[in-house]
Amino acid sequence: MDQNQELAVAQLRESVQKLGGSTERCGDLTLMRFLIARSMDIEKAAKMFVQWQKWRASFVPLNYIAESEIPDELSAEKIYLQGPSRKGFPVMLVKVNKHFPAKDQLQFKKFVVYILDKTIASGFRGKEIGNEKLIGILDLQQLSYKNVDARGLITGFQFLQAYYPERLAKCYLLHMPGFFVRVWRFVSRFLEKATLEKIVIVTSEEETREFKRDVGEDALPEEYGGKAKLMLLQDVVLTPLDD
Repeated sequence: MDQNQELAVAQLRESVQKLGGSTERCGDLTLMRFLIARSMDIEKAAKMFVQWQKWRASFVPLNYIAESEIPDELSAEKIYLQGPSRKGFPVMLVKVNKHFPAKDQLQFKKFVVYILDKTIASGFRGKEIGNEKLIGILDLQQLSYKNVDARGLITGFQFLQAYYPERLAKCYLLHMPGFFVRVWRFVSRFLEKATLEKIVIVTSEEETREFKRDVGEDALPEEYGGKAKLMLLQDVVLTPLDD
């Protein structure tokens, strides 16, 4: 980090403390994510950080979501964890035709946290640095109307924006059917500009090449033109972090 960033982080720590929060267990790069997400506005970043801290303490009190809390969502076997990408990011793939709108919204929200926590943690190299990112792939192939879940999409992206700032490197939407365009336009109204700028709807040959180049053939599953085998998220075993 440069001197201006170091100063901004120091000021953020002070502002968070004034709001009753604590940055004691957070490194500078973690705090920088909140600053970047709020355009380096100290007060807005401090407010966002404290809101995140309170949410995390109440919604994820054990600091992880146990698989026993999300049995229905896991049984659908719709999320895959690949990677690392060419730039070293974990790759989270969703086969949306295996998803159905959740009857239990609390379980679905816990599932979103489970997905994001585990995907991000798979990118740690011994310990968390604080600025790790992920690539998301939403495969809409063979999508039917019964799979459409605008509420679920909005929840997922809003969690990313509010509680995982600057964790998304890129999100690719593949095989979008014509009827889904209106759904996506509606969902997009709830997304911040910074999030929308990271989303690519892959339609052209050039976009397909960019997608394959960004993910890399070693992380990309065979059915998408890569060399990797699909790996269910719940089957991935993470390496314990260093002390």
